[in-house]
Amino acid sequence: MPRQRLRLGTRGSLLAVAQSRQVAERLRQHHRELQVELVTVETAGDLDQATPLKSVANPGFFSDELQSVLRAGTVDAVVHSRKDLPTGLPSDLPVTAMPLRANPRDVVVFRADVEERLKRGQTLRIGTSSNRREKFVLQFLAEHLPAFTKPPVLEAHSLRGPVDQRLHKLRDKDPAGLDGVVLALAGLERLWSDIDGRNAIADELKNRRWMVLPLEACPAAPGQGALALQTRREDTQTQSLVAPLHDANTARLVEEEYAAVASLAPERRNSAAATAIDMPNLDTLLFLRTADHHSIGQVAWPRPPTPVTALPWDSTEWMSQQQAEEIACDALPDGPVFVANARAAHASMPSLSNRRVWVSGLPSWRTLAERGVWVEGCADSLGFASIVPTLTVPVLGLPPLTDWLVLTRNGAEHSWRGSGVHRVLGTYRLRPREPDAAERAAVAAATHYYWSSVRQYDTFAKNTARGAHHACGPGKTAAGLMAKGLAPDVFPSREAWRQWLP
Repeated sequence: MPRQRLRLGTRGSLLAVAQSRQVAERLRQHHRELQVELVTVETAGDLDQATPLKSVANPGFFSDELQSVLRAGTVDAVVHSRKDLPTGLPSDLPVTAMPLRANPRDVVVFRADVEERLKRGQTLRIGTSSNRREKFVLQFLAEHLPAFTKPPVLEAHSLRGPVDQRLHKLRDKDPAGLDGVVLALAGLERLWSDIDGRNAIADELKNRRWMVLPLEACPAAPGQGALALQTRREDTQTQSLVAPLHDANTARLVEEEYAAVASLAPERRNSAAATAIDMPNLDTLLFLRTADHHSIGQVAWPRPPTPVTALPWDSTEWMSQQQAEEIACDALPDGPVFVANARAAHASMPSLSNRRVWVSGLPSWRTLAERGVWVEGCADSLGFASIVPTLTVPVLGLPPLTDWLVLTRNGAEHSWRGSGVHRVLGTYRLRPREPDAAERAAVAAATHYYWSSVRQYDTFAKNTARGAHHACGPGKTAAGLMAKGLAPDVFPSREAWRQWLP
């Protein structure tokens, strides 16, 4: 006879209960007659909210008590945030299911008057709970917050407790409060999807400034955004009930993250960050960074075999000689803005202050920040489509894509067809410069090319060598070159292509 009741163990925090309710709902969708009872359990991490996480030596700080009640038979299964589980899992309590992962990125939520505080040169107090975030996020903010009278001054402050309490630290009228808190977007997403969770954080999120941190500079903890359901090994009935919730792709990506960290020297693992995502044309893309990296960390993907020899031609120098001509515009329609290239948000156009601005990648982010523009997030130079799942996370409160405005090069508007964005504005044009004979000869002699736009390829197509190797980044360029009959190898960036060459 099918089981009618399942006891699901969970921590008692608002977020833990919210995500366990969502697991329970998924179970009921698969098993209509199943009654799921949540059983809350206090862990050491719930009882001790004062000790900084970087000082905690117990790997089971948030999981030991849950595993104890599971072994004792008090519950049939337990729900963990995957990143709370220690690396070595006990053989008698297997992870039977990992549901579809939520967004793995970190975000910073700032108090409403943060820009005014920056303009006054005040020190910003940033609350964070880990060595990794303290190192990577503060370094990122120092370079990517808007520049006003002087570079921003930042202080890291240890932050513990439930998400709703962390957000409460952003007290605009309290001089002892924090200016920003670093949180997992997945946690905010799950709270927003739960009635009690939304009621607890909705007021705390009103009129806040956001930054969704780029994976290129700030990858997250391994397993962030993923849940893990543990059962007793001998309890095959419970395992069969929770098995339909398992998402094999989520499990694969999380396994790659932990494997990447495990490959590091032991002393580098504690503050390492690793986030793996799936990308069309790139398969699995893994961002890995450690605390001893003062610059961007490593990016790994299934790269093609390195050639024995290569004579590369890179369009960077030729493109740098193209003169940009600004196109005047008196006003911009309301709504959030995606800047496809920093040139498109030139200084003579209407102000982007008080706009929600997203950009293509870190170079554009830095350029706009130097001009005093608050940038909320970027596409990690992976193309606009790669960031759409993040733009549509409800807790961010962004409007539908149809209400966005894209600023781009004049003549490139057609490439946005099918993107979901209805308003595209060309705000600059490039004055065409015909390549000279020496440049065309250099192209003809090359064996490997990297194209950053279809327009570049069209300029030199007649000069490229037959059978040569073509490469590009993901997104519109890859799609455009494929439409022309090429089969380019796709790289995460131009720099990755350069490093790949012999």
